[in-house]
Amino acid sequence: MTTVRLPLFPLNSVLFPGLVLPLNVFEERYRAMMRELLKTPEDEPRRFAVVAIRDGHEVAPSAPGMPDPTTAVQRGPAAGFGDDPVNAFHEVGCIADAATIREREDGTFEVLATGTTRVRLRSVDASGEFLTAELEELPEDPGDEAGALAEGVLRAFRQYQKRLAGARERSLSTGTELPDEPSVVSYLVAAAAMLDVPSKQRLLQAPDTASRLRDELKLLRTETAIIRSLPSLPATELTRSPTSLN
Repeated sequence: MTTVRLPLFPLNSVLFPGLVLPLNVFEERYRAMMRELLKTPEDEPRRFAVVAIRDGHEVAPSAPGMPDPTTAVQRGPAAGFGDDPVNAFHEVGCIADAATIREREDGTFEVLATGTTRVRLRSVDASGEFLTAELEELPEDPGDEAGALAEGVLRAFRQYQKRLAGARERSLSTGTELPDEPSVVSYLVAAAAMLDVPSKQRLLQAPDTASRLRDELKLLRTETAIIRSLPSLPATELTRSPTSLN
């Protein structure tokens, strides 16, 4: 079992391997994390772990600009996550590699990272300026019939895209090269589909690629059937998530 200790960045969203993650970092505990990551030599990866929040708040009530002045002040790296932060997060997350960390004049940061490897959360340490975690790296097992399942998922995904884009919008797949490697397909579709956090989390922690693809096939067919009865919806990007505010 390979374990690693990394800074921990909780979000109200799920990060998948291969997904681009833009971050607008303004809260002090996460600014401290970025300052620490900037100490890493440029030729080495600047890694941190992203986990989806199960219970708690991405932004502490004490953060600047919060509208309710009566909210109790919460301080420290675990603010908003309870007495035992590990219980506030989903168990499986993803390592992020920060390609860009840019500090603004006001001390906030603009970060662009990419998901790389799935990890299982073993423990959380709140004794420093920011949360750190002991993480077990999870291998990606292909499972049975992953190749055939990936082809089926891509067909279903194209139909889903067309329905999502609407009759007056061009399909998202037009001019876009979609991958054929099963694990890449599974993560791309999981990231691009308009699903809630629990659904995305279930896909992230699937035991193998084939299981994830089977679940996606069911989800895509269900979502496509639902969208048929809805008005046209705007197209969405394939490989980018909205900028997350910490």
